[in-house]
Amino acid sequence: MSRCRLCPTPAAAGRRLAASAAVALLLVSGSAGVSAQGLSIEIRSRSLRPGEAVLVTVAAPPDTASITVHAFKSTWPAFRVTDTSWRALVGIDLECHPGVYAVVAESGGSPVLRATHDLTVVRRDFRVRVLRVAPAYVNPPPDLLARIRSEAEFMTAVYEHSAPEPVWQGGFSRPVGEPANSSFGTRSVFNGEPRSPHAGTDFLSPAGTAVAAPAGGRVVAARELFFTGNTIVIDHGLGVFSMLAHLSRMDVHEGDTVRRGDIVGLVGATGRVTGPHLHWAMRIGPARVDPLSALALFAN
Repeated sequence: MSRCRLCPTPAAAGRRLAASAAVALLLVSGSAGVSAQGLSIEIRSRSLRPGEAVLVTVAAPPDTASITVHAFKSTWPAFRVTDTSWRALVGIDLECHPGVYAVVAESGGSPVLRATHDLTVVRRDFRVRVLRVAPAYVNPPPDLLARIRSEAEFMTAVYEHSAPEPVWQGGFSRPVGEPANSSFGTRSVFNGEPRSPHAGTDFLSPAGTAVAAPAGGRVVAARELFFTGNTIVIDHGLGVFSMLAHLSRMDVHEGDTVRRGDIVGLVGATGRVTGPHLHWAMRIGPARVDPLSALALFAN
């Protein structure tokens, strides 16, 4: 079984939850009613653990001009769904500590309307794996350090700007048909040295398998990188990004617009890998989340 060697992966409970997008969802309603506070909050998620996507729906008066959601020390833009309904996609980062966190919805204009709902994030245990890899992928030689720093700066810049429209609002689809190996969040030790958590989910697809865009958006990265190999990043709008890594071939270019289901490349084994597979990572704002949790949010 090939596994991505970017970083670390989740525990037994995490594997069961991440294995399918059809997991039962939590549905929690906020206590602030429209009649009393002007806004009300509904929370929908696969679970409330580190690495989960959370769909926040806000009911608001029809004349509301804008809604912003504040949670986990970050601001999450919302978009209008109907005259009285707004939505925001919020991420619980994979290294978020267990505890109670307030989700606050706030309207623009005057008077400002607010509603608050508390989320209880529960503990999530991630697996630890000990691996031996080529020394260059643990402690790169000096002649590669400048390249690695440059690529890290490029990826940081990629995630700093996102389109103002949510191209993902219709939901996400699997980029390949093969099953995921539930590697999200694993803590890995390479050659005796701990490394960052594995911030994506791996799909055990053969080399040459077509990779589809999980949702529409704009291609903001399509290049070969040291650790992730041939890598495509799609901006789905409102701070939501997909990374598709280790490709053998890229069929899109930076600046291209794609629709959900468009073929963007082929599965490969480029970068830090043990064999062919697809690495799909998702960012929601600053949070690194399991893409399977986003799939579950929109499953019928």
